[in-house]
Parts: sequence; structure tokens; C-alpha cells
Amino acid sequence: MTSKEMTFVQHLVELRDILLKSVIAILVIFISLFPFANEVYSFIAAPIINVLPQGSNIIAIGVISPFLTPLKMALIMAVYLAMPYLLYQIWKFVAPALYKHEKQMIMPLVVSSTLLFYAGILFSFYVVFPVIFGFLSSVGPSIVDFTPDIQYYLDFVLKVSFAFGVAFEVPIATILLIMFGITTAEKLRKNRPYVIIGAFVLGMLLTPPDIISQTLIAIPMWLLFEAGLIFAPLFTQKEDNSIADNTDPDNNPPQPENKIKAEDDEWNDEEFDAEMDKIDQEFEKMDNESANDKADKKS
Repeated sequence: MTSKEMTFVQHLVELRDILLKSVIAILVIFISLFPFANEVYSFIAAPIINVLPQGSNIIAIGVISPFLTPLKMALIMAVYLAMPYLLYQIWKFVAPALYKHEKQMIMPLVVSSTLLFYAGILFSFYVVFPVIFGFLSSVGPSIVDFTPDIQYYLDFVLKVSFAFGVAFEVPIATILLIMFGITTAEKLRKNRPYVIIGAFVLGMLLTPPDIISQTLIAIPMWLLFEAGLIFAPLFTQKEDNSIADNTDPDNNPPQPENKIKAEDDEWNDEEFDAEMDKIDQEFEKMDNESANDKADKKS
């Protein structure tokens, strides 16, 4: 068995384990939140409840909406809360293929991207939603009661909060573009007017069709873009220093830690078929053991 085949098989097994761990983490958090699904939804609905007329509440048009909507909210909250663990699992999977200086960059970027995503969600909840709902509740005709549906409100909140979470990743995107040499900080500064226009266009696409939410997402995106320009040189300078430290005296470039030692090994079809047969036998063995366990439990 060649090192290539071992790496290929091990990556498949590792990917399966990572997906399984991620699903288990989400399920554990969801099960923990499920008994408090109604309380979680009441907390999420607070921004709109505060602007409704005295004695009014949001309504449920669907028959099973009072049950399914808080359940959906709890599941999405579980995904949001598990985001640091999910990003860690992704980093853990790709880390062996990275250079040493790239690994040093990835972890700070993963941590900062997670914090920025949460900051975007909190900004939308505590700043944007009160402004939007206060505006929407005051512009309608006086003969129309402002009583949103429970499901439509949830969809609106998820769409806008996720849009702000993604928009707050602008500094990370800016740093990555500069780190990988796609562009430079000087070019981005020269194209600043186009970036500002693009922020408003993106805000129009990510948010509902009102000028308030569009402006509230475009201005932070522009400011975060400027923050990315400020911090990008720190990352690129650190990367250059790491590359210089990892380069040998003969000017050979650094190699990934999992670089295949036997590069001259050929991918032999017969060896590959034999390995795949071995994998099939292992899966059959696992299926047989599972069937035997079920039979023992029934007996």
C-alpha cells in the first residue's frame, strides 16, 4: 500500500469523523435548547414586541406554526452556537495540508471570523432590528393593524441577522485577498469609492427593500473594510517572516507537513483495486457486527 493510498483513505475516514462530530455537536446543543424553545423565541421576538401597540402580539397563521417555528429557531440557534466547534473541525481537517506559516495565520483568522460573525448578529439584534421595526410600525396606514406572523418574522430575522453576520466578515476577506496576492492594499485604497458603492449594492441585495437596513449594513461594511486595510499589513508581514524562517539555506521553499515522502511511487491500478477490496471487506465486517449486535439485543 503506497503512502498516497494511505493518505487518501485516511482523509475519507477523517472527513466522515468530522462530519459525524459536527452533527453530534449540533444535536447536543439542540437537545439542550429544545425544552426552552418557546423562551428562546420569546427572546428573539423582543425587538418587535416592544414596538407593537399595547396589548398586541405577533400571530400564527399556520396551524402548526406555534410548534414548528420555535423548534426551527432552536435548531438554528444550535448551529450558531456550535459555529466555533464547526470551524475548528474544518481547520483541523485542512491543517495537515498547510505550510507552517499558513497554520500560524489560520487560527487567528478562524477566531476573529467567529467573533466578527457573532458581532454582526448582535449588531443586527440590538441596533438594526429596533430601528427597522420602529420605522415599519409607524409608516403603515392607520386602518392596518401591525401584527406580523410568527413564521414570517422568524424568516425575516434569520435573513437579516445572517446577512449582517456575513457582512461583518469583510475584514477577513480583505486580509485574505491581500495575503494570497490577489490584490494589494494600495489598489484597494485607490478603488475605495467603488468599494463603498459595492457595499450599498450588497446591502440592498442582502437586506429587505428599505433604505434604513441597507444603510445600516453598508456603513459597517465600509468601516470594516477600512479596518481590514489597517490590519492586513500585520498579517502579511508575519507571513513573510515565517516564510523566511522556514526556508533553508539553499533557497528551497517550505513544504507542507503531510507532503508525500515517496513521490516516485506510482498509482498502481492493481494495488488500488486491492486496497478498495480491503475497504469493502472492512465495511462488510462493520455491517455484520452491527447486524449481530441487533440480533443479540432482540434475543
